[in-house]
Amino acid sequence: MTDKSDFLHSARRTVRMEAESVSILEDRLDESFVDCCKLLMKTKGRVIVTGMGKSGHIANKMAATFASTGTPAFYVHPGEASHGDMGMITDKDCVVALSNSGSTPELLTLLPLIKRLGIPLIALTGNEHSTLAKAADAHLDSGVETEACPLDLAPTSSTTCTLVLGDALAIALLEARGFTAEDFAFSHPGGALGRKLLLKVDDVMRTGSAIPCVARQTPLGDALLEVTRQGLGMTTITESGTKADTVIGVFTDGDLRRALDDQVDIRTTQIGAVMTKSPSHIKSGTLAAEALRLMQENRISALLVLNEEQKLSGVVTLLGLLEAGIA
Repeated sequence: MTDKSDFLHSARRTVRMEAESVSILEDRLDESFVDCCKLLMKTKGRVIVTGMGKSGHIANKMAATFASTGTPAFYVHPGEASHGDMGMITDKDCVVALSNSGSTPELLTLLPLIKRLGIPLIALTGNEHSTLAKAADAHLDSGVETEACPLDLAPTSSTTCTLVLGDALAIALLEARGFTAEDFAFSHPGGALGRKLLLKVDDVMRTGSAIPCVARQTPLGDALLEVTRQGLGMTTITESGTKADTVIGVFTDGDLRRALDDQVDIRTTQIGAVMTKSPSHIKSGTLAAEALRLMQENRISALLVLNEEQKLSGVVTLLGLLEAGIA
């Protein structure tokens, strides 16, 4: 029976070999990579990614990554392309073909059809002298010295390198297009990721009568009653005590601890004397995820939301973000 140390030895060898293969890619990147990016950027239609077997699985993932980062793309099975799916490819598209050998028959069969359409062909192969590499308008070398498989047969290191090159292309294009988090959100509307990317502070903030507010002259003891009544662990402060006025400060549990340390008299001390001036705030319409980042960065549990006139629209809290599934 195999000892557990044998399993660990095998696993560590595999990780090490694949990591070494990937590390070589950085120095291998040259003008060919730039040529690929330029061809993809100029594509007016879709990027068609194709490959057989394990390369097909990588091609499928590559197409999905392109599509979710601003480069419209989809996967076409090369075998199916020869039996009707070639009709999915138009003269405005670009083809990215994956093959470690560069001589996969199903891909070579498509070459005359791709050339007939007059569309760019990008090849990722492990053999720059292969038929596919030579037929391509741009070629990326995804070759490895040896697979992580001890038999040097199962695609392992080679598919990992191809996957990394695909990610490198997608991210280079993302940055070149100025793709934003909001753009990304439209491709990921579901689940926790969708909530994090689509939810705005306006959707989760406290508004109206749910916002605690007191006047600058309010005794600290009375202000604490307002903090307790609303249950946000804080209160806003305006000159008159109405939320229509400009907020001049906030009072939080942190301010309370500091006031108690200074032994202030909560019956006579006015809230304006112990409040935090110029409190942290965020603009209405901002992503809730950005509010979470600011709160974590500043170590606060509540954030004011201001409208275009710099007036108070609401208060977003860490608890509110947690309940919305953002944090």
